[in-house]
Amino acid sequence: MMSTRNLLVELFVEELPPKALKKLGESFAATLASSLTSRGLAGDPAAVTAYASPRRLAVHLTNVAARAADKQVQQKLMPVTVALDANGQPTPALLKKLAALGADVSVVPTLKRQPDGKAEALFLDSVVPGATLAEGLQAALEAALAALPIPKVMSYQLADGWTSVNFVRPAHKLVALHGADVVPIGVLGLSAGRETQGHRFEASNPIVAIRDADSYAQQLESEGAVIAGFAARRAEIETQLKAAAAKEGLQPIEDDALLDEVTALVERPNVLNCQFEPEFLDVPQECLILTMKANQKYFPLLDAAGKLTNKFLVVSNIRPADPSAVIGGNERVVRPRLADAKFFFDQDRKKSLMDRIPGLAKVVYHNKLGTQGERVERVAALARAIGEKLGGVQLGNDLANQADRAAVLAKADLLTDMVGEFPELQGIMGRYYALHDGEPVEVADAIEDHYKPRFAGDELPRGNVGLCVALADKLQTLADMFGIGQLPTGDKDPFALRRHALGMLRMLIERDLPLDLGWLFAVAKLTDAKVVGQLSEFIYERLAGSLREQGYSALEVDAVVGLRPQRLGDIPKRLAAVRAFAALPEAASLAAANKRVGNILKKAEAAVTARVDPALLKEAAEVALSKALDTVKPQADAAFERGDYTASLQALAALKAPVDSFFDAVMVNAEDAQLRANRLGLLATLHQAMNRVADLSRLSA
Repeated sequence: MMSTRNLLVELFVEELPPKALKKLGESFAATLASSLTSRGLAGDPAAVTAYASPRRLAVHLTNVAARAADKQVQQKLMPVTVALDANGQPTPALLKKLAALGADVSVVPTLKRQPDGKAEALFLDSVVPGATLAEGLQAALEAALAALPIPKVMSYQLADGWTSVNFVRPAHKLVALHGADVVPIGVLGLSAGRETQGHRFEASNPIVAIRDADSYAQQLESEGAVIAGFAARRAEIETQLKAAAAKEGLQPIEDDALLDEVTALVERPNVLNCQFEPEFLDVPQECLILTMKANQKYFPLLDAAGKLTNKFLVVSNIRPADPSAVIGGNERVVRPRLADAKFFFDQDRKKSLMDRIPGLAKVVYHNKLGTQGERVERVAALARAIGEKLGGVQLGNDLANQADRAAVLAKADLLTDMVGEFPELQGIMGRYYALHDGEPVEVADAIEDHYKPRFAGDELPRGNVGLCVALADKLQTLADMFGIGQLPTGDKDPFALRRHALGMLRMLIERDLPLDLGWLFAVAKLTDAKVVGQLSEFIYERLAGSLREQGYSALEVDAVVGLRPQRLGDIPKRLAAVRAFAALPEAASLAAANKRVGNILKKAEAAVTARVDPALLKEAAEVALSKALDTVKPQADAAFERGDYTASLQALAALKAPVDSFFDAVMVNAEDAQLRANRLGLLATLHQAMNRVADLSRLSA
């Protein structure tokens, strides 16, 4: 490999969209590096360092050649019979082909004859000169810009006043350095140089001339007052946040998305301590935290118990000797936001949740499904039915009544000013307002919890009332949407039906609820067989995917889910039983036999009844199998009925020898119809005994 040097490319632009900056920086670096590698300009090992700040995208790449190595290529020209005449001389077709490739008749003696399929063909060996860095980098930079995940493109004019270009933000400078040398490339109307700009207000020099590729980050920091690396800037902010919070004996709220966004907003982070009036703490802390994070990008400070204090942290982009003006400005800005939250909270409490219910009749839920008010009635009826089924009494209140009450009130906070301003607080505010209205704690908790689990890994509702309403709410959404044919397609799932199904599954399984899927569909008034089939299949698909993600093998999952068990709370026990069964020495043979039995029964001409007439058992092997079943089946069934699935499957091990002997010695499809029917009945009995916990044939490879 020829000598290499390190490469630096930077595009200096106006402020980039903060929520997209991290991905833009990663994409820019990755595409440019892979493009240079594919052209043979960046060799192995090549370390890629991405830089992304509010006003720049850059990449540093090690071991980049000034010119790629030449390539030996062999090109097929044409069959020998077409290329040479009877005397072995080149035909006009061959000469024309060579001319098109920039060669002439002089290369004919060097052409190689090689087999090509059944015939022979002529091949030309040539050397393709390697691309220069300027050529390769020009193409790589254009590819990197084209591949950027730009949220929204801007169109702007260049300095000539005529030319328009499209990019995420107007670009002003381009740096391309190979070692200390400028690489002559251009893009977006810019020509590459070595000059960039530092911090708008704090750079010691407005223009920073980069000496060489390796001095980029250091020069930007020392001369330009900019930490160019996204990760380095994020780590610096995190360190400062912890130090500033520790001064107050508090802890900053943890929020990775907010930290990423703030990292994308500042070039030289400076964390400052601020505070607001303590009387605002009368407002629920979720409201204050949300308004500070969402609207102001501030970091609220919590005490050791996780309770909000009246202190918060600001990540400033400047470091004045006296920060009091910056602190005062931020404290002044947050005050109206908190005052708005307090106003909404005070106004909302003047009207009870119950008084808001009629308003839901004026809110359209879906043009084919009526209003939110009508939907609430359906959910409440479903929640009551689930409450009645689960039974139990809580603090002297009937679970069904509480579930009904919570479901009726669950959507009322959608009509409050606070939720109108901050939709993320739906349910949370409902709980506060319900407690203010004097509703029981269980009902108030259920109003907040009925949205749970909201995402993978989220907690489940804390009590049985919340469980009833959450289950009813998710099931009703699935029943409604499948009922009108609004099924998810590909990546499109506008009603989050996959999330609703997974939430239902988690509640049924993790809380081991004694509710059958068929019963749930019935109380949700799902009567159309086609819709029931579609929804059932959708739920089992989600279940299988979720179990595989939890580490169960595809065979284990298929064996259990393949039976379509109605009681999903049993799933973990069934899986554990299958795993224990698979470890038995008899498992492989029994699984294979089970598959064979299933195939024989499928091919039977008439319907097979699982019944055996002992008088028709002729062969010793079928007598032995029938006797073994008489012993084993009651044991396996009894274990199944008491929920000991592992014991139920373990009991089947005793069947291995008689089953093997049966298939070795007995012809199932005997000519005698009575004999054949009896043997099929014996196999059907065996099949029933073996497939209660799981479809064991799925364990057979």
